[in-house]
Amino acid sequence: MRTRTAVTAVACIAALAAVGCGSAGSPVKLASRSAIPARAVGSTGATREVRDPQEASSYPVPAGTPHAKAANPETLSVASGAASDSEIQSELSAVKAAEQSAVATEPQHLQPLPGGMSIPGSGALPIPTGVPAVIQRVVAGANAIADFPYVYGGGHASFIDSAYDCSGSVSYALAAGGLLSAPEDSTMLESWGAPGPGKYITVYANAGHAYMYVDGVLYDTAGRSGPYTSRWLIGGTDNSGFVARHWPGL
Repeated sequence: MRTRTAVTAVACIAALAAVGCGSAGSPVKLASRSAIPARAVGSTGATREVRDPQEASSYPVPAGTPHAKAANPETLSVASGAASDSEIQSELSAVKAAEQSAVATEPQHLQPLPGGMSIPGSGALPIPTGVPAVIQRVVAGANAIADFPYVYGGGHASFIDSAYDCSGSVSYALAAGGLLSAPEDSTMLESWGAPGPGKYITVYANAGHAYMYVDGVLYDTAGRSGPYTSRWLIGGTDNSGFVARHWPGL
């Protein structure tokens, strides 16, 4: 398994204490609940959730710390300048190959912010090209809360919150891509989608923590450089002890 090393980056929900831990500029449309497999929809039943063991490395802030609330993920749009599906499909294969090669090599020259592995700059990952539109929307959703503070249980009751824990962060981003219709804790994310890693997106979850890789870049609350630094991290992490899940076809 990989340890946190600077290998890629350009570019949980912990349960509450009672249960343990398109086109550019177009609005994101969430899939209807009936369109999402039952295993991907959150439930209200008790789980075996435990307190996030990596909470201390996520720079938690006290509950109620003043911070603006996030937008509804359904209203988010892919950042300006991202190529639409039709634009991507019309590109010559040689041009796309060159772009992907550049993206693959650029992260090796980035240095994380001091104190952790957060990407520098605004903390937002550039919207990738040459990937399905749903992945672009997931990245846009993840960017929307990338620098929000971590509060245990944040994002559990609603996607719209002012702080997000590990699985709350993952849930918000998945919802922006239409891949989740209700927040899920890390135990519930163990059965999200289908087993195994995906081509573009892989969620890793266990009873206490959750994170994901999107287009090869790690999105995690543990390992950030500070309470208001990015959840996009340079490098990888040890995936042992976690269940790998992906969305079919992605």
